[in-house]
Amino acid sequence: MAPLRPDTLAVALARIFEGPMIDRASWFALTGGERLFAAGDPSDTLYLVRSGRLGVFHVETDQPPQLVGVIRPGEPVGEMAMVAGTPHTADVVALRDTEILALPREAFFDAARSEPDLLVELSRLMIHRARERAVGAAEPSVFGFVSARPRPIRAFVERIAAGVQAMGFTCKVIDQSALSSAADWFSRVEDDHDYVLYVAELDQKAWAELCARQVDRLFIVGSGLLAPPSDLPRRMGFGDGRRLTDLILLRDPRMNRPANTRVWLNVLQPDRWFHCVEGVETDSDRMARVITGTAVGLVLSGGGARAYCHMGAIKALEEARVPIDFVGGASMGAVVAAGPAMGWSFERLDFEIRRAFVESDPLSDLAFPIIAMSRARKVARLLERAYGDTDLADLCLPFFCVSSNLTSGRIEVHRAGLMRRAMRASIAIPGVLPPVVMDGQVLVDGAVLKNFPTSVMRQLNNGPIIGVDMSQTRGVDPAALENPPSWWKWVLSGAWKAGPPIVSILMRSATITTDAEMEQSRAAADVLILPRTGGTDIRDWKAYEEPVASGYAATRAALADLPVPVTHLRRRSRAFDL
Repeated sequence: MAPLRPDTLAVALARIFEGPMIDRASWFALTGGERLFAAGDPSDTLYLVRSGRLGVFHVETDQPPQLVGVIRPGEPVGEMAMVAGTPHTADVVALRDTEILALPREAFFDAARSEPDLLVELSRLMIHRARERAVGAAEPSVFGFVSARPRPIRAFVERIAAGVQAMGFTCKVIDQSALSSAADWFSRVEDDHDYVLYVAELDQKAWAELCARQVDRLFIVGSGLLAPPSDLPRRMGFGDGRRLTDLILLRDPRMNRPANTRVWLNVLQPDRWFHCVEGVETDSDRMARVITGTAVGLVLSGGGARAYCHMGAIKALEEARVPIDFVGGASMGAVVAAGPAMGWSFERLDFEIRRAFVESDPLSDLAFPIIAMSRARKVARLLERAYGDTDLADLCLPFFCVSSNLTSGRIEVHRAGLMRRAMRASIAIPGVLPPVVMDGQVLVDGAVLKNFPTSVMRQLNNGPIIGVDMSQTRGVDPAALENPPSWWKWVLSGAWKAGPPIVSILMRSATITTDAEMEQSRAAADVLILPRTGGTDIRDWKAYEEPVASGYAATRAALADLPVPVTHLRRRSRAFDL
């Protein structure tokens, strides 16, 4: 099959729509979010996009619509069903303010008799689109930045654009001066650049509303020190339940940590939120990676004391200067992942983990096992000392931890709320630590249902994911179970501080996952790291150096095997290289 020739198709379509059939064609406009037609509607018209963008959504019962393709200016839509004489099989919705030309089915076939190449080119287009949709829809390329603070945000957006350009992409920043431009001008700018960034200041309400209709995703840019305005625009999904509005809170360099984020979340209810320091290049570069799909997400699995391997992984990533833009984990993996989210260096994280776990015997406050083997008072004190009253929403990097909801039987994703409380739920290994009750829900260790939560990370980040998984590493010593020590030797030796051998069984049972679940979780990782910890027991909190070294070596080896830098693993091609 010869390659698609859009120039030939465009010329043929133009002759039909603007030639003898001009009297039978009609013109109309759709506002961003309006539907052109739905699955099941009769296919009695051929549509041609003059300006804007249309999205093609696949719909299944009890499932949210899935974006499978994008229709650009000069391209037809509805041609497959119209030629076949069958109802439409997908919903088509305006992704931007879009101008449409429509030609009735009978008029199209009348005109096609004088344009013999038209049906051939349409066939090529249909095959091309089928292949394109088989590998997924187009990535977002147009973003809006709407100010929610008195101070201008243009300089911040320009720094993001500079970061995008430094990656080798073309990028255009558009401001209110384009408000009076024709619809096809916006389409031409979008076609001529890899990325387009709209910027609207606080007093530019009309322009902000237009931006919200013209972009793939919208960023509201505010300040944690100010109250959020109540009349901010939103960018919502197209019947698929998605929130396409994110929040960026800029703070003065003199503010050490973010604050007041929950107030903004309650008003705006964004899909994601980011904290950036005014004028700091590393933060604008991080947002450039978020926009270009090159942001790096780090996911760490549970695994008890074996999760010390994650420390070595973080050390290796820091030495290799691999950026970490999103971070999350389950159980002990979440505890380690919290370090980068807090903005801690490896040295600070190493100090905190040693103090909280290596030196403190966190499970040594044994209790009569009515609910659990431990009272968890010591664990609670350690978490309070490490995190204080920090809210998850106020962390420097987007962070999540997971727990298992015994009330609903579902995974619970913690992204906001008291950090030490969420972390306590994420490590509440059934039978070892008492469950945590939040809002009437009984929560236990996240590893019970989702020990390696890469799927949660994928919902937040479309860039590469680095995953460190300890799910299948042996963590229970068979000898200790076949020949358990006598009660008095166990007490005199001090081994009681780690809990009886049953603790190992309970902890290991909580982190075992099915092969299908493990394969699915690992498949979502672009860089999969599987450290081997030898005979380290899952409850051996003193065995620190060996698993750290194992995680470090495994990460170094995984990075050395990559054909490109981590940030390039899911990188899209430049528009002009296609």
